Formats: sequence, structure tokens, C-alpha cells
Amino acid sequence: MATDTETDAFEEHRSVLTGVAYRMLGRVADAEDVVQETWLRWSADSREDVREPRAYLVRIATRLAIDRLRRAQSRREAYVGPWLPEPLVTDFGGAVPDTAERTVLAESVSFAVLVVLESLSPLERAVFVLREAFGFPYVEIAAVLDREEAAVRQLAARARRHVEERKPRYDVDPAERRDLTERFLAAAAGGDLGGLLALLAPGVRLIGDSGGKSRAPLRIIESADKVGRFVIGVAEKGVDDPEFRFVELNGAPSLLLLSGGRVDSMLQAEVVDGRIACIYIVRNPDKLALLPVK
Repeated sequence: MATDTETDAFEEHRSVLTGVAYRMLGRVADAEDVVQETWLRWSADSREDVREPRAYLVRIATRLAIDRLRRAQSRREAYVGPWLPEPLVTDFGGAVPDTAERTVLAESVSFAVLVVLESLSPLERAVFVLREAFGFPYVEIAAVLDREEAAVRQLAARARRHVEERKPRYDVDPAERRDLTERFLAAAAGGDLGGLLALLAPGVRLIGDSGGKSRAPLRIIESADKVGRFVIGVAEKGVDDPEFRFVELNGAPSLLLLSGGRVDSMLQAEVVDGRIACIYIVRNPDKLALLPVK
């Protein structure tokens, strides 16, 4: 049974463990399961001889996440339609006073980055998360993964190159993103196709995630005209008893559409040069269940 000191050590590092697991898996429930399993292993025996609890706990959580990620890959291949991460409520607030650090943390949980991370191997993903999001030294990552430091450096270089080559270049100003999202909503609700087209970049992409459990496009929609017409068509159908609410998800302002007090959809816009370049829409009810409705 864990002592008070061991319990305190675990709680001190819980947020890091959750952060690592979520970035590895892209699902809040899976991340919480990993953290719980980490606690069970940590508390099973006395840890008085552990000199670096943070490193020890991260090693357990990362290995559990790698195992879970490997098992999940076959399910991802059978997923109906595009896959997006489960939206994560983020509020770094006063806990991260440094603006640069907040930007790094926000980007590391962004939809754009997490989608790219899906194309990495589990080991590459682990190295990238530990190094780029949390700044772990290579020697510590090597201990976590039971690999030589030189091999870890190679994995890191390959993962970083892969992400940089595929990660879209979006503007990150939250105020601008929220303003454009509000104008987008007003134009859609008003059936104003011309107004929508003025907000959309010519090559805008709309990515909808339903998992086959609700209505959403089964393929990515591209071009301003196609996206605009699709959005107008959806807005015309509407939902019962609609409410709209803004919340910060994955480090960015996001719009929740509620129907009868229940979250029906989440929409987040990415911006380039003052226009919407990508729209993420999550409608899979399994991924919306934990989002706040008040």
C-alpha cells in the first residue's frame, strides 16, 4: 500500500502523466486509463528507493501508452471516416505564466499536430512527445524506452522531420480565430454563401469525425465553394433547441453546438493570413461525452 509520501509524489506528477498519455493516444479516456494503471503499479510496492519519481512514473506511463497505441492501430484502420483526436479541455491559465511555454504546450495538443502524430510509429511518437512537448533529455528518454541514446536521437530527428514536413502552418492568435469563427457561424446561420466564401481560404479543408455514429462527411471536403455549400446545407437543416458556446479545446477557441442541453458537435477553425484554412468538426458522441455543457 502506498505511503502518504508516495501518494503525494504521484499526485505531484499526475498532470505530466496525463499530458504524455493524451499526446500519445489522442483520447482522454485512454489517457486516464493509463494514469490509473500507472498508479496501480506505483502503489503496489514500496517506492522508497526511487530517487526520481517523475522519471520513474513517466517511464511506466509511456510504456503503457505504447502498448495501448499498438493495440489501437488496428481499430484506427477500421475507423469509419476521418479520425480526429478526442477534444481536450485546456486551460493553462496561471499554471504556465510563460507565453512561449504556453504556446509550445498548446501546439503539442493541437489537432493539426496530433493528426500528424498518428502517422508516426509508437516509438517515434513517444520520443517526439517526451522531447518536444516536455523537454526530456535524450538520456532520460533512452531510459524510458530502454534504448541507446544514439538510437533515441535518431528516432527524434526522424519524428521531428516527419512532423515538420506534414504539419500545416497555421496562425495561432486566439482572438483572430474566435472572431473568424463567430463570423463563420453568423454567415452559416444566415444562409450567406457569399459571406462564408469571403472568410474561407481558396483551398480550405473540412474534416469531420463521426466514427460512423452520427452524420458527418466520410471524406475530407476541399475548396471554398464545396465547403461553403456543405456548411450552408447543414445549417439549413439545423438541430432541435440549439445553443452555442465557446470553450478552449486543444489550446484553441472552439465552438460547441448543443442540442437540448447535450453537446451535438464541436467545431474548431484554423487560420492562415486572416482566412479560415481548415475546419475540424467532431460529431462522434463518444468523443463529446466529457465536454462541458455549462
